[in-house]
Amino acid sequence: MPLGSSLTTGLYVLSDLDSSSPQCVKLEDSESLALESEGDVVIGGFFPLHYVGPEQLYSYSSRPQLAPCSGFDHRAFRWMMTMVFTVEEINRNSSLLPGVKLGYRLMDSCDHVHTSLQALFSLVTQGRIATRAQVETLPSCLAGSPVSYFATCTCLTNKQMYPSFLRTVPSDLFQVRGLVQLVTFLDWLWVGTIGTMDDYSQYGIQAFSNQFRQQGGCVAFHLNIPKSPTVAEIQQMADRLQSSSAKVVVVFATEGQLLDLFVELVVRNVTGIQWVASEAWVTARLLTSPRFHPLLEGTLGFSFPGVTIPGLKEFLLSVRPSPEPGMEFINMFWEELFGCRIEFGEYKTAAENPLCTGFEDLRNTESSYTDVSPVRISYNVYKAVYAIAHALHTLMNCDSGGLKGMCEKQKSFTSGEPHCCFDCLTCADGEINNQTGSTECTKCPEYYWSDKDKVKCIAGVEDFLSFTDTMGIILVALTVLGVVLTTFITTVFHYFRSTPIVKANNSEISFLLLLSLKLCFLCSLLFIGQPSVWTCRLRQAAFGISFVLCLSCLLVKTIVVLLAFRSSVPGSRALKLFGPAQQRILILCTTAPQVCLCAGCLLGAPPFPFRNPTYQIVVECKEPWPPGFYLVLGYIGLLAFICLLLAFLGRKLPDTFNEAKLITFSMLIFCTVWVSFIPAYVSSPGKFTVAVEIFAILASSFGLLLCIFFPKCYVILLQPERNIKKGITGKYPR
Repeated sequence: MPLGSSLTTGLYVLSDLDSSSPQCVKLEDSESLALESEGDVVIGGFFPLHYVGPEQLYSYSSRPQLAPCSGFDHRAFRWMMTMVFTVEEINRNSSLLPGVKLGYRLMDSCDHVHTSLQALFSLVTQGRIATRAQVETLPSCLAGSPVSYFATCTCLTNKQMYPSFLRTVPSDLFQVRGLVQLVTFLDWLWVGTIGTMDDYSQYGIQAFSNQFRQQGGCVAFHLNIPKSPTVAEIQQMADRLQSSSAKVVVVFATEGQLLDLFVELVVRNVTGIQWVASEAWVTARLLTSPRFHPLLEGTLGFSFPGVTIPGLKEFLLSVRPSPEPGMEFINMFWEELFGCRIEFGEYKTAAENPLCTGFEDLRNTESSYTDVSPVRISYNVYKAVYAIAHALHTLMNCDSGGLKGMCEKQKSFTSGEPHCCFDCLTCADGEINNQTGSTECTKCPEYYWSDKDKVKCIAGVEDFLSFTDTMGIILVALTVLGVVLTTFITTVFHYFRSTPIVKANNSEISFLLLLSLKLCFLCSLLFIGQPSVWTCRLRQAAFGISFVLCLSCLLVKTIVVLLAFRSSVPGSRALKLFGPAQQRILILCTTAPQVCLCAGCLLGAPPFPFRNPTYQIVVECKEPWPPGFYLVLGYIGLLAFICLLLAFLGRKLPDTFNEAKLITFSMLIFCTVWVSFIPAYVSSPGKFTVAVEIFAILASSFGLLLCIFFPKCYVILLQPERNIKKGITGKYPR
C-alpha cells in the first residue's frame, strides 16, 4: 500500500479511558465518525471503509469541513469488525493483560491521506489522562506507534526515517520478486505498467521494472494515474492501452484508484488484456463484479496467505443496525448490503429504497464481508491487535521473572545523560544520541564533532601538529639538535680537512653527505604547522630527494671502499676507473630518478590541504595519488638495500677505520626504522600520522650521522695521535 497507507491502514496505541460499552460517536471537532469502546488502554484504528476519497476545495477563509466519501467497501468493514472481535476476545482472556481492559476507537480513512490525517488529529485530541496505576508506566515511546496491517511499501523499511513504524504484512520486496518470476516464467517479456502518484506505486513499479529488465524483459509503456484524474486524462490513458502492442499490463494501485480507468475501458468494450495485479487489488470486489468480467477475466496476481479465525464468522453475522447514536458505520453497511434505507441516523440512502426491517439475515447474502474462509487482511488486523496486546503485557509485567532488568532500564532518565528508552551506551566519537526512545546514534554533519556527553554536535576545531604542541616542540628541538650536530661535524671536518682521516674518507663526498643530512633534518620542519598549498607540495618532495641524495653518497662511499681494497692487489686499476668524476656521475644518476618521480607527482597529482572529519577536524595534506608516495619510499628502500648489501660484503676488510662497517651499522638502523614506519604510519590516527613520519625521518638521520661520523670526530678531537697515516692503516701501536 502507499506511504500514506501507514495512516489509512494502521493501528495506534493511544491513552486510557474509563467507560465500557461499544458505541459509535461523532467527534465534533472534525465531524468524523468513530466506532468506539472505552478502556484502560485505547487502540486507534483506521480502515478504508470508502475507497473513493472526498474532493475538497480549500478557500483558506473558513474552517474546512470533512466532505463525505463514496464507495462503501464491505471487505474493509470486515477488517474493522475483525478488530472489534479481536479486542473483545483479548478482554475475555484472563491470562493476557489481566486487570486491564483494551478499548478501541475506529475511524474511516477513505483510503485518502488527507482524510486520514484529519481523523488522526481528531483521534489524538480526544485522548484522556490515564487513571489506572498499572497503566501509568506505559512508556511514551510506545504511545502513538503505528502498526500497519496493509502498508507494503519498501520505503517503510527505512528505520531512520520511520523509526517507530511496524507492520504485520510483508514488504513489497517479496511481491515484486514473485511478479517478475511469474511474467518471465510465462514468457511475457513485453509488458506495460500502470501506477499512481504515491510511494507504494512508484517504489513498486521501479523495483519491478529494474528486476524485469535484468531478466531480459522490456517495459513497453508506463502510465501514471493522477490523484484526481479528469475525463480527458482517463481517455488518454485508455487510448494508450488500446494502441499499445503490449497485451500484458502490470498494475500497482488500489481498486479505488483504478475504478475510473476500468469503467472507461468497459464502456469501450476493451478485452484481450492480460492484467497482472498487485496485492492491493487482486482480491478486490472489482474482480467479482459482473460488470468488469469481460475486462478483468483471467487477472493474475499474488495475495497474502489466508487462515480461518475461530469464532470470527459468527461474530460478523451477529451484527445488527441500531438507532443508538453513533451506529452509522453499521447502519451504512446494512443499507449498502440490502439496498434498503434506515429511518434513524443521519446517513441515509435514497428515499425511494424500501425501509430496512433490521431483521434481514446476513447468512443469505454473498459479499466480501461474509466471506471469511480463509481471511487474509483480516488476519493481519488480528495479528496487529495481538502484537500490541502482548507488547503491553510484557511492559506491564516486567517486574517478574527475567524481565526485571527491563523495568529498571525503563525507569524512558538521568540528569546530564542522553534521553533514551533504555540505558545508553556511549556513542562513538563524532556521533550523538539526544532522541527520546532512540536506540541508534546519529552521525554529526561534516566538520562538526560530538561534545563530551555525546548529546549534541558542535563545530569542529581544526587540529594539526602545531609548533606549540608538546609533541611539536619536542620534534622541533630534535630537528634543531640534528642540524646543530651536523653543522658542528661539518665545521670539524672542514677545519681538519688536510688530516689523513678526512682525506682517507673521500672528503668531497663526506661534505656532500653532511649537506644532505642537514637537508634531511630540515625537511621535517615542513611537516609541522598548519598545512598550506606549498608545504603540502614541498614536504614529500624534499624528504624523498634529500634521503636519496644521502643514500647516493653512501653508495659511492661503499663502492670506493670496496675498490680501494681491490686496488691494493698488484695490477688493479679499479679505483682509478672510479675517480671523482665517475663518483659525481653516479650520484647524479641515482638521484635523478627520484627528482623525476617527485616532479611528476607534483605536476600530475599535487598534494593539497584537506580537512579530514574522520578524526575530529584534522587539517592534513591529502595525496590524490597515494601510490606516488609509496614509489618515492620504495626507491629510497631500494638504494638502502643496495648500500646495505655492498657494505655488508666489505665489512671485514683490513682497515682500522673501515667505512663499510660503519655504513653497515647505519643501514641496519635506517632499514629497521623505515620497515617499522609503514605499519605505524598506516594505523596512526589524525595528526599522529605526521608525527610518525617526522620521527622516522629524524631517527634515520641521527642513525646515519652518528654511525658514520661520530667515530671519526672522536679520533679527530680526542685521539689526534691516531690521526696519522700509520694510525689509519692500523700499523701505529696503540
